[in-house]
Amino acid sequence: MDRIDRMRLFIRVVERGSFTAAAADIGVPRSTATEAIRDLEAHLGVRLLERTTRHVAPTLDGQSYYQRCLAWLLDLDEAEAGFRDARPRGLLRVDANSQLTRSFLLPYLPGFMARYPLIDLHLGQGDRLIDLVREGVDCVIRAGEPSDSSLIIRRLGLIKEVTVASPAYLAEHGIPQRPGDLMKGHRMVGFVSSRNAEILPLEFLIDGALRTMRIPSRMTVNNSDTMADLARSGFGLVQAPRYRFAADLASGALMEVLADYPPSPTPLSALYPQNRQLAPRLRVFLDWIAGIFETAEF
Repeated sequence: MDRIDRMRLFIRVVERGSFTAAAADIGVPRSTATEAIRDLEAHLGVRLLERTTRHVAPTLDGQSYYQRCLAWLLDLDEAEAGFRDARPRGLLRVDANSQLTRSFLLPYLPGFMARYPLIDLHLGQGDRLIDLVREGVDCVIRAGEPSDSSLIIRRLGLIKEVTVASPAYLAEHGIPQRPGDLMKGHRMVGFVSSRNAEILPLEFLIDGALRTMRIPSRMTVNNSDTMADLARSGFGLVQAPRYRFAADLASGALMEVLADYPPSPTPLSALYPQNRQLAPRLRVFLDWIAGIFETAEF
């Protein structure tokens, strides 16, 4: 490795907190990565990393060198981009909810991949909070208000929410006419937040004000697909994006209730690290996905 390659490797080791993960990202053996960082430390005459059996973290000198490397390599990449083929290329790692991916991304992906033949795409699917830098993810698509101020947020739209239950559940418990009716023997499928491990309350817009309500839940989950399955099986009321239940509502597998008291719409955003250059492959992906959601029917 030359000095620039070692600098890029050092950045990945700091961001991933692991020689093994950084080596895999760069495409070199772990032993090569270890030797390269050792050579870099010897060249600089300082210790850049503190190594333990579980984690790797920068020293104070290492953190300072990391910031300088980021700035210098960004200037270098921008300078070179004006003189070489700057077409978007490389592996792009994106994480998004599985239902959202199937409903909105997959139908349009063939066009994106044909337009950018030098981009390879890895799609992770989940609801949990992830550390983008540590896990090597370029961006995530998430519903709700982001709580991580270290990320750059690009708004994609507002998702309409709906309250639903199965016909069997409503036959047993009755169809509520107003939110207060839910206190009379109704129950919900509790969704446990990955942020604070608490069950999210139901939301209703009542007389122009948003109110929250908690009712009993015999079943709690931390996965939105399982929550939807439990609703179809009659375990209780749920609130979720309308697009998720479009087919169920059309077929009668689920019924909307309290339509006059809708939950608040949920913002949908793309989030990506602010301390990393916005690579061409990420820039074109963000523009592409923003265009999809400009016309999407939520």
